[in-house]
Amino acid sequence: MPVLAAGTRPLRVLHVSDLHMTPGQHSKQRWVAELAALEPDLVVNTGDNLAHPRAVPSVMAALDPLLSLPGVFVFGSNDYFGPTPKNPGRYLTKKRSKPTGELLPWRDLRAAMIERGWHDATHARLTVDVDGVSVAVAGVDDPHLGLDRYDRIAGRQGPDHGLSLGLTHSPEPRVLDAFAADGYDLVMAGHTHGGQLRVPGVGAIVTNCGIDRSRARGASRWGTHTHLHVSAGLGTSPWAPVRFACPPEATLLTLVARPVVVHTSESTPASAASDVG
Repeated sequence: MPVLAAGTRPLRVLHVSDLHMTPGQHSKQRWVAELAALEPDLVVNTGDNLAHPRAVPSVMAALDPLLSLPGVFVFGSNDYFGPTPKNPGRYLTKKRSKPTGELLPWRDLRAAMIERGWHDATHARLTVDVDGVSVAVAGVDDPHLGLDRYDRIAGRQGPDHGLSLGLTHSPEPRVLDAFAADGYDLVMAGHTHGGQLRVPGVGAIVTNCGIDRSRARGASRWGTHTHLHVSAGLGTSPWAPVRFACPPEATLLTLVARPVVVHTSESTPASAASDVG
């Protein structure tokens, strides 16, 4: 993804999201732990780690080898509230209900991640040094629950960073628009599960948020400058443990410098915008 400032060396970013971990998911824990062999420069976790009140040790066991690397995170609704059985038909509508699940120990998970050196980007602006590259990071609390307060982090990042990175659990357009208006290079999100149930040749049926179905997973552009990456995630609710044509995923992104565009009077008409493309 060409998102870095000119002259910045490539960065390898591992995007992990939506583990929805329960204590008995030992194979998932082993698989996530083995991601450290990819040797990323930075780990980004976009939330929904928990699916059980006793899952914090399981999440920490899964992330353990990754926690020695630079990392940033925001939380999602299922870090705060446990999953509950729901009518599957509601997933196909845009109706939302307030969470009714039991409160989950997100504070314990947050404290454990911070103790190991990761940074909580929730309603915070911070700078992370990634092997000599300055990464400006800001994030919001989960928009799916209406907890986002972008005004707390609003404003453009300074020009002396190799990358400006925005984080949100749910890729709601209002949040993506705000990051784009502030000139962020890259925004990363999860939540959608890639649609979870995809129709071959059609794609996601729903996204469970305001983003369009074509952006339910993977990389895309949001406006003229900002790039977006939405993870299809690693898990599901234990009450709906089915994926179709949408395998679980973690994503290793190689970030590279934006191409340098040289404009001349001979090649750029006076009436054309110099930053088109």
